Amino acid sequence: MTGLEDFFPYPGFRPHQREMLEFCAACARDGGIALIDAPTGSGKSSILAALLAGGGGRRVLVAVRTVSQLNTFIREASLIRRKKRDLRVAYLVGKRGMCPLSGEGDVYRRCEGVKAFSSTLMRQRAENGALVPSRDPFIRQQIQRMDPQRPILCPFFIASRVFIRSESGLRMAPSPELRAAADRVLREDVWPRQLQDVAHPVCPYEMMVLAAQKADVILLNYQHIFDEEISRTLFANLDIDPSETILLIDEAHNCGDAVSAAQSVAIDQVILDQAGQELAGFARKKGTAAALQQVLPRISEFMDGVKNSPEAEDWFDPGIFDRMVVRGSLYRDMGAIVDDLMELSEKIHEKNMREGEFRESAIEKLTRFLFSLSGSSNDPSFLTLFQKDEGRVTLEVRCIDPGIRLSEIGRSHYACILISGTLSPVESYARLYFRDIAVKTLSLPNAFPRENRLVLCAEDITTAYSMRQNDSNLDLIEDYIREFSRLPGNIAVYFPSYQFLDHYAGRLGDRLGDKAIYVEPRDAREAGESLREFLSLPGSGRSGLLLAVCGGKWSEGLDYRGELLRAAMVIGLPLAPFNHVRKMIIEYYRRRFGEEGEFLCYTLPAVNRAQQALGRVLRTPEDRGVLVFGEKRFLDARVNRGLSPWIREELHPCLFSDFKKVVRSWR
Repeated sequence: MTGLEDFFPYPGFRPHQREMLEFCAACARDGGIALIDAPTGSGKSSILAALLAGGGGRRVLVAVRTVSQLNTFIREASLIRRKKRDLRVAYLVGKRGMCPLSGEGDVYRRCEGVKAFSSTLMRQRAENGALVPSRDPFIRQQIQRMDPQRPILCPFFIASRVFIRSESGLRMAPSPELRAAADRVLREDVWPRQLQDVAHPVCPYEMMVLAAQKADVILLNYQHIFDEEISRTLFANLDIDPSETILLIDEAHNCGDAVSAAQSVAIDQVILDQAGQELAGFARKKGTAAALQQVLPRISEFMDGVKNSPEAEDWFDPGIFDRMVVRGSLYRDMGAIVDDLMELSEKIHEKNMREGEFRESAIEKLTRFLFSLSGSSNDPSFLTLFQKDEGRVTLEVRCIDPGIRLSEIGRSHYACILISGTLSPVESYARLYFRDIAVKTLSLPNAFPRENRLVLCAEDITTAYSMRQNDSNLDLIEDYIREFSRLPGNIAVYFPSYQFLDHYAGRLGDRLGDKAIYVEPRDAREAGESLREFLSLPGSGRSGLLLAVCGGKWSEGLDYRGELLRAAMVIGLPLAPFNHVRKMIIEYYRRRFGEEGEFLCYTLPAVNRAQQALGRVLRTPEDRGVLVFGEKRFLDARVNRGLSPWIREELHPCLFSDFKKVVRSWR
């Protein structure tokens, strides 16, 4: 295709890669929505080159979920820039990894507070003639005097702003230092680890926002796209017109969960306490804020009431909630409460916009929750739920249908391309995400050598509920794991839940043969160190057995290349827990999609979690590995259809006796 070679940064194409890139370049040229199922090794990151080649100068947005995906596209853009020196690239990541300001507490709340105080002081000093705040002796003195662990001013934000006098008064503008840093980002390759050094003395986040305003390619995390409020605010700030923009969504099998999370809203007692503090900070305490303060204890009272429920998660009636919250307050109905909260939230939002702060305050979260709850009774795509966890109660208005928001996103952009290594059956995802909208699809075969992999499915074990107390079945699962552990090198076994993981971790002990056992902890803070130790074993000639959970911290978004992981087994079909809430969700999808509804919302996500876990093994054409589905239901037609075409083709059913022979012969 004309122009593709001008952007494609490699000497040659991988198998089937050119077909995929020409497909994407055509989508970028003609517009519309496209879904691509392309296994690991297909060269999916080069889609960026195809979109630039076919996009006619349109801005390209790339939405990623993890830092590793962000780095992949930074690397790809860097290679493209060797051919196209004028290509301008920027990325926006969370402040948690960017903020150079020390201090206690949540980085977002700290940032909101210090920017608000800094802006007020800067404007006061500017009115007295100090138009360059970072050079003002008084401001510099205040910065030197403050406690570094309890900052009230941000020197990096202060260095990022100057004031300009005009006929309409003082106007805050980016400082020369901020402009210079943003221009450097657009000209050079800047990695996340370099942001603070490149930005100094200005704010890294402000630097990246300014750079993004001028960029041809902007890398974003999912939240910037899927959260409607954040997207609207950010697009306005960056002057992005979606109808003239090409959107690429990586790891698109995660879209459903990500969109549902972005569209859902939850509150707990912590948020109520924070909202109370924010209300107390308003000057007119006898007005709206005081009336709203009386509402919060009634919400807390409702939360206390659901603690008596025997269910850990269940639906609650929004009508009962409304009556209980309104009763005894100064309001006639929930609508009046929401109206006052919305008015207050708009003031907070306007203030945050002026200060470049996109994070929701507690009052805004409460407003969004009550507004969503009020509309949920007439919108079956949302459920009102409560969850209990060790005495803590959370109320949630949960979006159960991501297709509504994804359809809006797809229609609003000139072109929208979704890619994943496990987006099959691609036609099912097209229907799940975009309903009846016309969608182009492409499914590629596995480009890796078939002789380097062995794909097995045990047809004599299951984690189906009816067999979970069957001792023979449970013992045979353990036998499979023990035999599987004979394979050389680092290997992993993934379970459908932490309950199963804990059960077999207890049965297996600390070692299996020459392999040390590493168990995925529930606390994410403990997961990193243990995983690093496991991955370091091959370097010293040792090996280990990783026990983890499908969809957990060690099963997706990690790249176990070469010797880091030689084989993986999934025990069971990792279906979501079947409870009253799940039943309501399935009924909703059956009404929308007929017989296919349960497959789309319940079976397909489980199959994808299993494939993602097994996908950690084969990451390069040279990798060799064994993939095992330890669950006979993967052979059932209704489940099997959710597997990638190359897995369905290569899947070998086996009994335990066959499994032993095959595993022991694999080298």
